[in-house]
Amino acid sequence: MGALGRVLLWLQLCALTRAAYKLWVPNTDFEPAANWSQNRTPCAGAAIEFPTNKMVSVLVREGHSISDMLLPRDGEFVLASGAGFSAPDASRDPGCGAGAPALFLDPDRFSWHDPRLWRSGDAAQGLFSVDAERVPCRHDDVVFPSDASFRVGLGPGARPARVRSVRALGQTFTRDEDLAAFLASRAGRLRFHGPGALSVGPEACADPSGCVCGNAEVQPWICAALLQPLAGRCPPAACRDALRPEGQCCDLCGAIVSLTHGPTFDMERYRARLLQAFLPQHQGLQVAVSKVPRPPRPRGTAGAEADTEIQVVLAETGPQTGGAGRLARALLADVAEHGEALGVLSATARESGAPVGDGSAEGLDASGLRAELAGAVTAGLLLLLLTLVAGALLLRRAPRPTWSRRDEAAPAPVVAPLGFSNPVFDVAGCAEPVRRTPQPPAPKVENSSASRSYFINPLFAEAEA
Repeated sequence: MGALGRVLLWLQLCALTRAAYKLWVPNTDFEPAANWSQNRTPCAGAAIEFPTNKMVSVLVREGHSISDMLLPRDGEFVLASGAGFSAPDASRDPGCGAGAPALFLDPDRFSWHDPRLWRSGDAAQGLFSVDAERVPCRHDDVVFPSDASFRVGLGPGARPARVRSVRALGQTFTRDEDLAAFLASRAGRLRFHGPGALSVGPEACADPSGCVCGNAEVQPWICAALLQPLAGRCPPAACRDALRPEGQCCDLCGAIVSLTHGPTFDMERYRARLLQAFLPQHQGLQVAVSKVPRPPRPRGTAGAEADTEIQVVLAETGPQTGGAGRLARALLADVAEHGEALGVLSATARESGAPVGDGSAEGLDASGLRAELAGAVTAGLLLLLLTLVAGALLLRRAPRPTWSRRDEAAPAPVVAPLGFSNPVFDVAGCAEPVRRTPQPPAPKVENSSASRSYFINPLFAEAEA
């Protein structure tokens, strides 16, 4: 059985024990164009340079003709069968020797905490992970491909990266003593660097409802690595009232459904239910399901389920909007009908607002609607007051008519009306406002989406009192 076959067999065993795994993606191989300054593999007869003050292990898979090579301070070339280096011959590229030499990029640029550098072993169509869970969690098995060279920075050392096991160079490390010995060896120092530490623990996630990832303390480093190409700034969300789920670095558009779970809840079964029964009817969405710490609850909340909750993130990925809200409401209805069978005790939902730039009346969120109504009413009242004042001044300065008869009754003084019909509120006369009896919420299910609101007009509050 080859190295790849052994890795696949090991991953299948992980799946049988309900253990998730994360696979390291980048490499320091010689052939990939992404490892060179000109974004191409050095041509025949080229001069190449490696960073002189770096350590690196480089896997060479093919034969290469080079004119000159500057080696690193400390490193190694791992030659595959038939690979090697030779001097240029007559078949060299005539334009290859001109220009600057090809530079091997900094091998220390890859960080353990960068979510872009990991691939989840349980990824499926329509599923994604929040940023903090894209990096290996404490119950994950970590795999470094045995058919590629690599180098990993372990971070600033504020907190050791702890996982269930590490597989590298054909070995699986499940004890700290064995892993520490490997990291201290020359092979380990060529592949792992930095002040950070790496440790393993034998515990797997034995809870069918899932386990908290455990990366909350290192999330600042995770977000810093993720946003480094963007100068540390999140891109603006394309919607109003964007949401930021637990474990996510930036805001997103969509909805979040929070489930309070009981002892019979099964994370994998619920994921499968979402993929099979709901996502096919709601295109343009991606779903992330994970267990997260529950926000602080009132005193007296009992039970272990009060400490955690299930976070279901519905992210909109297409130009069409509103699908996440519809799916969130469908999940709330599903909990109301099948919550007991699913092991779900209660559910709440939050939904982002309309897309940015949508000027339709339906697209206005609650705060925007209140602001526009208040502005319109205020402007109307100021205009009315200015009109009344101007009218009063004109009446005082106008000359008395000389054609009035003595025996005619004096006209009644003009009195300004005490009120006016406000077209915004459509209040007729001084009728008592209709008091609506609030409807009780559906049991165990809450929907905290943005809703329309009202406000009290201070100019009429005194009159109504």
